[in-house]
Amino acid sequence: MEPQKILCPYCRAELTEGAASCPHCRRSFAGRNPAGALPVGTLLAGRYTVGEMLSIDGEGILYRGVENRGRFRVTIKEYLPITLSAERGSDCQLRAKPGSEVLLKTTRMDFADLYRSIQRITPATGLEAVLDVVEANNTVYAVLENPGGVPLDQWLDKQRRTITPEEACAMLQPVFNGVAAMHQVGLVHRGICPENIRVLDNGRARLTGYATIGLRTAGSGLHGQLYEGYSAPEQYSAVEFEGRYTDVYSLSAVLYRMVCGQSPVPAAQRMVTDSNPKARTVNPAVPPYVSEALALGLQLDPARRIQTVPQLSRALSSPSAAEEEARTVHAAGRRKAREKKQKPALTLTAILTGILVLLAVLTLLTLWSLLGRSQPPADQTAPSESTSAPSVVTVNYVPNFVGMSYSQIQNNREYTGIYLFYVTEEYSDSAPAGTVLTQDPAPGTAITEGENSTIRLVISKGPQMVEMPNTIGFTQEGAIRELESRGLVPSCFMVVNDGSYASGCVVACSVEPGTMVEAGSTIVVYIAADRDVQITTTPDTVPDPGGALTEEDIDTSGVDTD
Repeated sequence: MEPQKILCPYCRAELTEGAASCPHCRRSFAGRNPAGALPVGTLLAGRYTVGEMLSIDGEGILYRGVENRGRFRVTIKEYLPITLSAERGSDCQLRAKPGSEVLLKTTRMDFADLYRSIQRITPATGLEAVLDVVEANNTVYAVLENPGGVPLDQWLDKQRRTITPEEACAMLQPVFNGVAAMHQVGLVHRGICPENIRVLDNGRARLTGYATIGLRTAGSGLHGQLYEGYSAPEQYSAVEFEGRYTDVYSLSAVLYRMVCGQSPVPAAQRMVTDSNPKARTVNPAVPPYVSEALALGLQLDPARRIQTVPQLSRALSSPSAAEEEARTVHAAGRRKAREKKQKPALTLTAILTGILVLLAVLTLLTLWSLLGRSQPPADQTAPSESTSAPSVVTVNYVPNFVGMSYSQIQNNREYTGIYLFYVTEEYSDSAPAGTVLTQDPAPGTAITEGENSTIRLVISKGPQMVEMPNTIGFTQEGAIRELESRGLVPSCFMVVNDGSYASGCVVACSVEPGTMVEAGSTIVVYIAADRDVQITTTPDTVPDPGGALTEEDIDTSGVDTD
């Protein structure tokens, strides 16, 4: 097989896979990344070229990268948990430490599921888009857009002033919307902080830094990554439940930092002695209702905290809305306090009742024993003709079929000899085709012989696959409608138009027409801009590789069409 073409991750000139350096920008690839990381110039999925390592955390490595077809920059997150992974060899394959094989496999699945779920809801306002999820080298890679901009913490340092609540809320509104979209599909970010929020050139903020629950929870088995002052108190213990209110705490902490000029006292320290001052105490210019809303969002007890992002947004909007949210939160806190007071009394009552029942049972057993000894012995020589043999009742307990292959069930006479199976099928993104998704009755249900022994099973059909349509030449609106009608998610990027294309129409897509793809997949759509559109970032000069899109076509400013 001939080597594939790749792009230099520095200048984006075309090279041959395996090249040790770039003859155009004269940069060598050898030794750019540390041992254990992917070498610069590695090709992933025949489409992405890996660049230099940007950062590493307990979950994996973040690289710069290039998308070879569209010739634009991306970032690539590799799942490589340092506490579970063995040293990686020259073949780049990830291997588990002895004894960590199962945990590595399950956490790797969690990583893939997280990024595939985010891929389905991005591009969304305020969220860094997930463009692709790739399985290779015995691990998983998430390909992310390169949103540009600067981290919020650096942006705030340059301001040298506190931000007014109105400015802060306007800047973070896209992030609020994005986090609310995550919550609607059951995802919690758990890492909202100034470091993971980027301020773009247009003043809008965008949230980055996705991670699995293990990375953002202490004691999970991964090398945790918590953000002092921004991580919620429930994240400091693996036994505490986390929910939407966890992100509410972090968002409130970010707003607190913006309007006060300092971050809140870390939650671990506050749980010992809560000395965090209200925002108005730090900055008297903060309106009282904003200070109260932030205090409600930063409550240590989740039950006494604002519960959702829309509620936090409303509380920050006006004094009346803040007062209403305060009444709601305080009422929930009082209700929990009453339940807590009643719980010991109920527990004591239950204990006393149990003791009385036990004494009654022991008394009955003692009387039964005494009465049995006072009866004359029965005739041992001949049983009574009127005495009938006791009947034997067979009880079967329904096994747990969920997660099993239906072929295993069909070929097991132990199951087919006892139960009848009624089977229906559903599409599933998480279970392979033929796997049992649900069952009725539930596992452990007792079924007496002679009763209805039909088990209803729902079997996975695997992910729903759809055919990629040919949208070349469509208007942007027409392409979006066509892709969405097939269950695909369009992610539109503008490309500079030298007059070769019709403005506002599709010039290329990330997936070839006729390809079968999973429903819900994100399709990158390249839209030709007007001829007079100015590029905000000057692209590097790259030789024309002869393809439909050249380096000069791509607007490398990273501005998408949302």
